[in-house]
Amino acid sequence: MRNILVANTKGGSGKSTLTTNLASYFAMIGHRVMLSDLDRQQSSAQWLERRSSEFPYIHVQTPRAKDQDFEPDWLIADSPAGFKDDKLSAAVKAADCVIVPVQPSAFDIGATRDFLEMLAEEKSIRKNKTFVALVGMRVNSRANSAINLAEFMEQAGFPVLTYLRNAQVYVTAAEQGLGIFDMRPSLVEQDLQQWEPLLQWILESTENRV
Repeated sequence: MRNILVANTKGGSGKSTLTTNLASYFAMIGHRVMLSDLDRQQSSAQWLERRSSEFPYIHVQTPRAKDQDFEPDWLIADSPAGFKDDKLSAAVKAADCVIVPVQPSAFDIGATRDFLEMLAEEKSIRKNKTFVALVGMRVNSRANSAINLAEFMEQAGFPVLTYLRNAQVYVTAAEQGLGIFDMRPSLVEQDLQQWEPLLQWILESTENRV
């Protein structure tokens, strides 16, 4: 089993968007997927409740429920805001890779800077047993905030994988229990291209973990 942790202490950073779309991608290519929703708001679990049976099935794990007999190929965890201390350490140690979403606002950048400092102190990350990378979320490339975000991320000390645009397709997909990988490719062509570096990094980071 390969384990992806999507984490940032800042609420509303885009964790659920990344988690649900990653789950839909790996399910779409035929892998067995468990989505672990650790957040009190249960946004990812509610997304699954809206998902039609016409699309590839994704199992769910919450603090109260888990399919004990299911052995996934991928466990993708949506972490809560304020994730820290022992719970963060345990989750990071169990993960093959940690993906940190960052939005282009001063509040998000400040909170993420503090979070990355915490991650840098984690033993499994220092010993390169768990890999960390950043993803820009809801980015308008024409806005000054996008420039500020890029400058911050380039100096953050971890790989920067991609910048995902601020697009209505993500809202539409979330409302229907879908990921963009479940949608007609002609509707999401630009978005699929933006996801390619992220997916490639995940596969490379976890290729020796089974």
